[in-house]
Amino acid sequence: MNTQREYNPLYIKMPTFASIDMAPISSDPDEDWLHPVLEMFRPIKVVEPVKEPRMYLIASTFGEEFDSDFCPEPTSAKDLPDIKILVHNFIHVVVEVWAGRRSASQIQSACHYSVFAQLLRKSGTIQTVGKIRNIHISQPLDGIVEATITVRYADRLRVVAIRFEGLDHRWLCTTLEMI
Repeated sequence: MNTQREYNPLYIKMPTFASIDMAPISSDPDEDWLHPVLEMFRPIKVVEPVKEPRMYLIASTFGEEFDSDFCPEPTSAKDLPDIKILVHNFIHVVVEVWAGRRSASQIQSACHYSVFAQLLRKSGTIQTVGKIRNIHISQPLDGIVEATITVRYADRLRVVAIRFEGLDHRWLCTTLEMI
């Protein structure tokens, strides 16, 4: 089978292009628009306002019914402590609780009671303390943080998913799952 290169000798030659380096004459970005006729065509700079993240309004209740005066109050993330430090410390304690090396009561104040009950049931079920590899934190709404943590147990890699909600001026863990 013959190709285009064999029939057309000009096809073998590759085109060459001359490049021109253009350097600005001045450092003023508005210099191009100084002519009076061009002034009316100058693009208008649109400054978009910074949007505040939307805040969630309904807290996780886990089927509980609250009186409207005593309902948990959602809190904005800017009114709460740094979540990165909390997630880092929280997952270290959780991994040690699962290994039976630490008491679950050390993080009881940071957990919803259903998450704490689940943590008590799983306490001491894993033989070794896992090594935390990566922590990824995202904030889908203001006052809600979701984190995924990869933990290595010997030759097996597991993922832990955690959800924190800002409630009553503190971070509260509402979901804790090992996948």
